[in-house]
Amino acid sequence: MRKRLLAIAIVLNVALAPLATPAVATAQPSRPNILVILSDDQGRGDYSAFGTKDIRTPNMDRIFREGITFHNFFANSCVCSPTRAALLSGCYPDRVGVPGVIREELPANSWGWLSPGVKLLPQLLQPAGYDCALVGKWHLGTTSPNLPNERGFDHFHGFLGDMMDDYWTHRRNQLNYMRHNREAIDPKGHATDLFTEWACGYLEERAQGSQPFFLYLAYNAPHAPIQPPPEWLAKVKQREPQMNEQRVKLVALIEHLDSGVGKVLATLDRTGQATNTLVVFCSDNGGVLADGANNGPWRSDKGHVYEGGLRVPGAARWPGVIAPGSQTERMTLTMDIFATACAVAGVPPPAGIDGVSFLPTLRREQEPAVPRDLYFMRREGGVAYGGKTIEAFRRGNWKLLQDSPFAPLELYHVGTDPGETTNLAAQQKQVFTELAAALRRQIQLSGTVPWQPPP
Repeated sequence: MRKRLLAIAIVLNVALAPLATPAVATAQPSRPNILVILSDDQGRGDYSAFGTKDIRTPNMDRIFREGITFHNFFANSCVCSPTRAALLSGCYPDRVGVPGVIREELPANSWGWLSPGVKLLPQLLQPAGYDCALVGKWHLGTTSPNLPNERGFDHFHGFLGDMMDDYWTHRRNQLNYMRHNREAIDPKGHATDLFTEWACGYLEERAQGSQPFFLYLAYNAPHAPIQPPPEWLAKVKQREPQMNEQRVKLVALIEHLDSGVGKVLATLDRTGQATNTLVVFCSDNGGVLADGANNGPWRSDKGHVYEGGLRVPGAARWPGVIAPGSQTERMTLTMDIFATACAVAGVPPPAGIDGVSFLPTLRREQEPAVPRDLYFMRREGGVAYGGKTIEAFRRGNWKLLQDSPFAPLELYHVGTDPGETTNLAAQQKQVFTELAAALRRQIQLSGTVPWQPPP
């Protein structure tokens, strides 16, 4: 029976990817491989499988088509560093010292410090026999003790900082944060192409052995600056002559990113690793409307705790385990990837994490309906924030939020009002009071964790 199921899974994979080159013979690891692909500032509607007509993302769409679509996938925060901290720790980001964006080159405007004592995902997977690699954007610290190789990654090939001022020169505030492990490097080429090349090279190397791997592929596209390669920009302009300049540049940058995702998937096919690899795809927060992003019908964008800043694309593929074309309404957060990876690898997660495994959902198993409160926050500086926080708290379809630290709390029923158009704070006073008390408890918990390094 086991051989028959394996044969079905292999046939299914070939049928779903008819253009892939034949897989080479390779020893299969005893445990599944795990590949997490994280895009940066990709809007909830900025892929064609969502139904968006002006963008073409066949490779991202393939993950949705061949796997499961999460209709309610939320980033743990509306900005970069906190979401990345949640992914790698399985916790709400302020519980691990990252309530806001880490900017170590500008310490007066840095709002997080990854707690050194927290065990990150690769530190748990390594003892279970996994080779762990990060390709792409780190954004959780540029100095010891918060460098990728110090936090469990066997291999790091990418960018330490927050954003690049230029996709071609890879500098941030004139500083070079490109690294191969601990060595500073100065590679040539568009950052998306480099990260794709390095990820594919890593997968090819791992195919030569039998050790399972965890690859965290964190692209910095389509984060600003919006710099697609000229040939991709020309292609979209020719296809969409009526599209405005902002949108055409962003679409070109995302379609270029999609081609990179396609090369990574093709490498899994070619090396015979696809059938034993769980692929999870999502974004770190909503898109930037001023850059032309499409966040679907939801309100607002990156940096805000309305739905448009928190809802992101979410999909997973695992041939032979996840039924193609599956869909789920499960409320899923970035931190749940941590718990799921632990379950897939057979590793007990640390006690007290906030993430919940969605492995039963992938396996189409019956799950008890256990509702959970959800909490989102961001700390930021400048005049608009003053070093204070914004928060959102969700219980079922009720959502309480404060999108400015200087504005009143707002209450929405996102089941009947997904666009968050009608503030019910005055009409639903009991609900408001209950959620406000629950939100304060979350804020108290976050206050127990330092978010600045010791002097």
